[in-house]
Amino acid sequence: MKDFDQFDYNKKASSRGRKQKNIIKRRILIGCIAVGILFLTLGTIFIVKKVSGGKEESVEVAEELEPEDDVKIEVVVDEPEEETPEETEDDKDAKDPQVDVKVESGEAVDVGTLVSASTVGENSNITYGIDVSKFQGTIDWAKVASSGINFAMIRVGYRDSSTGEIKADTNAKYNMQEAEKNGIKIGAYFFSTAINSTEANEEATWVANYIAQYPITYPVGYNCEGFENSSSRQYNLTKDERSAVADAFLDAIYKAGYTPIFYASKNELTNDAKWNASSLEKKWKIWMAWYNQDTSAIATGPAYSGKCAMWQYTNQGTIPGISKKVDVDVAYFGYNGTETAKDTSERAVASADVEALMKFDAVEETVTAKSKTNLRDKPSQGADSTVKVTLLNGQTATRTGVSKSGWSRVVYEGGTYYAVSSYLTTDLSAAAQTAPSPTPAPAAETTPAEQATANSGFKTKFTDCNELITAKEIVNLRSKPSVTDADSQVVVTLYNGMTATRTGINNEYGWSRIDYNGQTLYCVSSYIKVVE
Repeated sequence: MKDFDQFDYNKKASSRGRKQKNIIKRRILIGCIAVGILFLTLGTIFIVKKVSGGKEESVEVAEELEPEDDVKIEVVVDEPEEETPEETEDDKDAKDPQVDVKVESGEAVDVGTLVSASTVGENSNITYGIDVSKFQGTIDWAKVASSGINFAMIRVGYRDSSTGEIKADTNAKYNMQEAEKNGIKIGAYFFSTAINSTEANEEATWVANYIAQYPITYPVGYNCEGFENSSSRQYNLTKDERSAVADAFLDAIYKAGYTPIFYASKNELTNDAKWNASSLEKKWKIWMAWYNQDTSAIATGPAYSGKCAMWQYTNQGTIPGISKKVDVDVAYFGYNGTETAKDTSERAVASADVEALMKFDAVEETVTAKSKTNLRDKPSQGADSTVKVTLLNGQTATRTGVSKSGWSRVVYEGGTYYAVSSYLTTDLSAAAQTAPSPTPAPAAETTPAEQATANSGFKTKFTDCNELITAKEIVNLRSKPSVTDADSQVVVTLYNGMTATRTGINNEYGWSRIDYNGQTLYCVSSYIKVVE
């Protein structure tokens, strides 16, 4: 029993000795590590001091390399006030979207991030908008506002593709005025055909002056399309040259105090196909057009590898207050308030361009009504137009324009109005057509359709044609080409998508002859379109 106890004691003593030795070894190891860290720290401080002590000193860092890998890593440190630290992807993701960059005269503009000239605070809210021009006609902005639209990108002008002249969009000021009145925040864009940076700066200066009296909160865009058409002023420009022109415009817009944005289609942007997109997106917001995509996850943005601040996801939008199809946009940013106009002086009240969707050829002639006709405030017989005057036979007006769509612009007692051309005549001695004319004997060469017209008792002459048509929206097909004669009856109402054959057209009076299910009928030409 004692021998066992002695063995156990010796075993424990030996164990304690080993433990003490291990403790000593660990302490020595920890001490060595501490000394190593101390020397490393001192060496680092020395190197940093050496580097920062001079303006352009370089430090060579040698590594243990294979003999053939004789490489030196050189770090050059510039003046502190000129230093631009490299931005990592993590830094980009962590940046606050509320960027407020101010332009100071005479100093370089920092464009290391997407620039913004907002003074009301840009945020990361998702906002919804539309972009419009005169091609949407006269817009009822109160109805647009009721639809929930947050902003509108309004075309303010363009450079003529042939003459190079800068022209205003004829509905731009009206659209900006009415959008503001109805609480819709405004952005703008310009359709450019500039061929160099000088012209780009000219365009940007024109835009800045044109919009100065309006509260432009959303960006001001550079839009350039059709440059691959041989008729384009920009046809011979290279991708680098076009991109430089766009960059010059956007830079000038920013210096004028507005947030720039660059517009192009996804196909043009991807892999720098038509623009130096990878360069432009480092400085400016990108407004990308990409249609027919899945919009169920619109809040997360399009499936696009580049940067996209605003997505124009359709050009076939239907919005209350706009009779035409419209482009619809989603912006992955918003604003905390509404900007104040840069020019707060009193501005003139803008009126809508009622001729925006209709071209009138200039004439100067005196006309009267064949019997009587309504003079309207716009060339439309829809609910959006108002009859202002009824012109009777014998009362004269001055016709100043004629449209192929069948409308005349007339000036009567100092006011400008619109009338259906077929109800007017330049023959001031003509008696009122109160009764159908006698049926003329058809000539031998008269076609069945022409004979049907002749037999109707109406003298309107039609030029033969043969084309499939449908209504732009809705149109009445009548028994004779008149909407005032008592014996002109609506036989069929044609809706968009329903088709008929146009067999004749009269451009002077604006009527079409229609074959519908074997019947010869008539309608106002401006309400139909050819099916392509």
